Formats: sequence, structure tokens, C-alpha cells
Amino acid sequence: MHDDPVAQDAAEAAAAFAHPVVAPDATAPYGPHPDQVVDFYAPRRDEPGAPLVVALHGGAWRERYDRAHLTPFVDFLARRGFAVANVEYRRGGLLPKQGGDGPVAGRWPDTFDDVAAALDALPALARTHLPTADLRRTVLTGHSAGGHLALWAAARHVLPPGSPWHAPAPVPLRGVVALAPIADFTTALALDVCDGAVLQLLGGAGKLEERAPFSDPSALLPTGIATTLVQGRDDIVVPRAVAEAYADAAARAGEPVGFTLLEGVGHFPLIDPAADACAVVAEEIAQLAY
Repeated sequence: MHDDPVAQDAAEAAAAFAHPVVAPDATAPYGPHPDQVVDFYAPRRDEPGAPLVVALHGGAWRERYDRAHLTPFVDFLARRGFAVANVEYRRGGLLPKQGGDGPVAGRWPDTFDDVAAALDALPALARTHLPTADLRRTVLTGHSAGGHLALWAAARHVLPPGSPWHAPAPVPLRGVVALAPIADFTTALALDVCDGAVLQLLGGAGKLEERAPFSDPSALLPTGIATTLVQGRDDIVVPRAVAEAYADAAARAGEPVGFTLLEGVGHFPLIDPAADACAVVAEEIAQLAY
């Protein structure tokens, strides 16, 4: 571990956020709200049948973090031959009780409504905007809060039939690669990950018991979908204990998941195209896609 984990995290975050935003090749709506859009990045290699990577950005489900910060990562994947869909979704704004100056995580049910709607709309949108993509080789990925949403979206068929997000069959995926995901709510709450983000996402402590069974990936197992977790050992934003708890829950459900733990790596190198960790992520995606 770095001698100063806080300094390491700050340096890694600065490096990851220093890259310029990369404009998409196309953008399409999947709903009427301005945040209900998907950016499409065509593969930079002239090869037919490129796998499709569907990416969900992180940022603790908070409004100030949008899909723009993930564009260097999705461009990196496009340059490695993937077709990429970078999904936006509604996030939490400001807490009125804090005078409008406190960011709240997520919107219930809007955040989940959007991710479900985007995944449902993506096959048709991709056929139009990424015509060379092979939709039979789709991999879902996400970082941090986006990793949570990726795991959740892949588990919609496990939700009770009465849930508005229930899918009658598994999403047709080759697999999920979740990067430092907020994958287990119990552990994330115990560690106060992202300053209470999980409770804010669910609408407060009074909603935890009611809503967690429909939104906590660890409660939605087994999925029957190949899943790999990629985690930095030095991550202090979403500590590895959170991903480990999900992996333990999956094993108890009879569905072991892949777990790649990267030494000397914190939270942000996983999406930093200049970091070695990002190449590892691309390889994990390729392992499932091909």
C-alpha cells in the first residue's frame, strides 16, 4: 500500500480526470428526460462484428458526476476494437434540508427506471448507431456506483415479478465486468461508502428494509450471468471489502464470480486509459466478449 493512501487517491483521481472529454460518434435518447441518452463510440479498428460494451459511469449516483468523465475510458475501449455505448441516467441533486448545498445520491425510482429503460432500448439503438457491432457479444461494465448499476441491471430477471423493473428473462449478455462496484449494501453502509450514498439512494434509513431487497446486488443472486469483479487493493473510496462481500454472497448462492485484485491500485486507475489497470480491465472485458 502507498505510504499515504489519501495522497495516493488524490493523485490517481487527478490523473484520471485530467484527460479531455472525448466526443461520441452519435447520441440517441431512450426517453424524454435530458439525462435519458446514450452516447455511441464506434470501434476504431475496421473489423466487422465488434463486441458491444455497455458502460455505466460512477460518481456515487450524484448529479455532479455525469458520463463525461468516463469518455476517455470508453474511447480507450473503442480504440481496442470494441463498440461502446456510454449510458447516462438521472442522478441525485441537492438536499433541500441542507439549504440546497448538499449533494444527495441517486433518485428513487428514477435512477433504476432509467438504467432498466436504457438496457431495454439499447439493442434497437445499437443496430442504428453501431451497425457493425455484434450484439450477441455484449458485455456490461460499470465503475463504482456504475458497477452497482451494472450488477443490478444484469439481475433484473431475479427481481420478483411484481417489481416494475422485473425482466422475464436474463438480459442477453456475455457477462458483466464490475469495477470497484458498490456491490453489497450491508458492507457499504458499515463503511459509510461515499458519505452515506447508499442510504440516500434508497431514500433514507426508513426505506432501507423495504427497498434494499430490490436494489442490492448481493440480494439478487444467483443471476446465471458470468461476472467478473476488478478491484484495486488500495481503494479507499469503495474499499475491497465491499466487492469481497458480493463475491462471498455469490459463492453462497452457488455462483462463484471472477475476482481480480490489483496490487498498488486505488479507485480511479481502473478507468484511467494511461494506467496499467485500465488495460487489465479491457482484457477482462475481452475475456468475456470473445
